[in-house]
Amino acid sequence: MAAPVTKDQELELDVESLAYGGNGVARTDGFVVFVRRGLPGDRVRARVTKVKRSHAEALAVEVLQPGPQHVDAPCSHYPACGGCRFQDLAYETQLSQKQAWVRDAFQRIGGIAEPPLEEIVPCEPEIFHYRNKMEYSFAPSPSGPVIGFHKAGRWDEVLDIQKCWLTTDLGNAIREAVRDWAREEGLEPYSQEDNTGYLRHLVVRQGRNTDQVLVQLVTAPGEKFERGYLVDVLRRFPEVKSIHWSVNDRPAEVTNLPTELLYGDGWIEEELSGLRFRVRPNAFLQTNTWMADKLYALARDAAGLTGDETVWDLYCGIGTIGLSMAANALTVWGIEVSEESVACALENAELNGITNAAFFAGNVGEVVEELLDRSGAPGVVVVDPPRAGLAGKALKRLGAIGAPRIVYVSCNPTTLASDAKVLGEQWGYELVRARPIDMFPHTPHVECVALLEKRPEIS
Repeated sequence: MAAPVTKDQELELDVESLAYGGNGVARTDGFVVFVRRGLPGDRVRARVTKVKRSHAEALAVEVLQPGPQHVDAPCSHYPACGGCRFQDLAYETQLSQKQAWVRDAFQRIGGIAEPPLEEIVPCEPEIFHYRNKMEYSFAPSPSGPVIGFHKAGRWDEVLDIQKCWLTTDLGNAIREAVRDWAREEGLEPYSQEDNTGYLRHLVVRQGRNTDQVLVQLVTAPGEKFERGYLVDVLRRFPEVKSIHWSVNDRPAEVTNLPTELLYGDGWIEEELSGLRFRVRPNAFLQTNTWMADKLYALARDAAGLTGDETVWDLYCGIGTIGLSMAANALTVWGIEVSEESVACALENAELNGITNAAFFAGNVGEVVEELLDRSGAPGVVVVDPPRAGLAGKALKRLGAIGAPRIVYVSCNPTTLASDAKVLGEQWGYELVRARPIDMFPHTPHVECVALLEKRPEIS
């Protein structure tokens, strides 16, 4: 049966809810249309952009009647900027939608009819200015280089940002100072279209509890700037403690690159869970410092440590979760593929006087059996994998090891649900509880801390 809509057709639609990923869900004659920029309760005029047998996709071009959850977005760049999706959706509705996404994932993908889901933890104390790391792109303009974010849905256009509501006043001021420096120096932004130009990215990391800032400039090859003057510009901000320069000689838009230290220490420090952590340019740290504390507290509570357990901290980053558990564990063993993050984790253990934790660089799926030989059987395994979840080899080997408890820290409810299903059906684990946590207001992202326990063998 043919779809009842055609590409480029304009429709009037009532948006019912949000699908995972952030598009509105509407129907025309029972046929599902996913509407980008459509919010629950809105009546919109939308242009169809793609038609499939099961559904269509559309873009809301006009809000004919805003729903009761529709609010005014404070950012002057909204919705052109791709950094936020839901500034115009009431925060309570954002939370309820994210709670629903996690529940739906466990039911639809995990096959758990009544998931043991606890209430989502809201972002506090603020739902703006929460990011401790910002990555900006340079782009040309008639008045010189601009620094901003890609426009929503565009890889080739960068929006000149005057004020970003996800960073702090200090973060905005540092970005503006670098923009003014780039214009004064007459430096040309890099062009993705023809791979010409020089300035590529600016990364700003802030220790929110220490008032320390790390700045990383990414350019094309060649030293076309006076490094001493850049340092002078940035040192006008006393919070800037570390300045780095990276060279990207490939077309790919990346910032995870080797760096050359231009000023200060090679790191900044942050405080979390009563501990102090060193953070280098390429090391992973949860991007919302306030909520990272709450996330780690949930993970510690789920682990239920008594002091006798061997804890594995897999995908450990700079060791934040494992080190926060060390005081209540017998030993902590961390694995992380990034050697820079492992170096930070080892530094952080020493910095905090923690002697019962060890960290190693390696691919989790390939080294857990070697870790088993070193540490003995784990009592608790904590995993904090990337969005793709546990890779097949890691999932299989972790299941076979059979730790009594797995604490799964997830940034993607669909892969969490899928992995929970495999752990349940193939390796005898039961999902005991799960709690979503809103690390990233105004975006479709939702974190979750889940506890899985090994079911006792029935003889």
